[in-house]
Order: sequence, then C-alpha cells, then structure tokens
Amino acid sequence: MEAKLKMIEDFRVHERDTGSADVQVALLTRRINHLTEHLQKNVKDHSSRRGLLMMVGQRRRLLDYLQTTDAKRYVEVTRRLKLRK
Repeated sequence: MEAKLKMIEDFRVHERDTGSADVQVALLTRRINHLTEHLQKNVKDHSSRRGLLMMVGQRRRLLDYLQTTDAKRYVEVTRRLKLRK
C-alpha cells in the first residue's frame, strides 16, 4: 500500500490528483511488472495472463491519449517508467 501511495505522489499532476492518466499509467506499470514476475514462475496460469494482456492494452490506450493531449507529459512519463513505444 505504501508503494502505491508513493507512486501516486511521484506522478500526480496537482495536489489532490489520484486519477490522471500519468498516475494510472504508473500504477498499471507496477501491476504489470508484478504480474510478469508471477507468470514467469507459474507458466500455466492462463487467467492471470489474460488479465496481464488486458492491463497492457489499457496502459497502451492511456499512453496514446496522453500522447495526443500533452506530448511533454507523455515523454516524461515514458522516460521515468522506462517504457518504449
């Protein structure tokens, strides 16, 4: 829970921000990384794999939205999270 709050604090756009695209991408990236590690150990867990693919798609849509609305924020978020297009 503390790691989630830390990420929200690091990526928020303004004081009371908890749901901007930046924050959502950061939280999804954290969950994707955790689930990727889980799937490396549990190869036959297909339901978690489906959830992972859905999260990756959601993150992609949020990043596309961010790129069209504010390119500077898109570049900053992808750089900080070490994501590539």
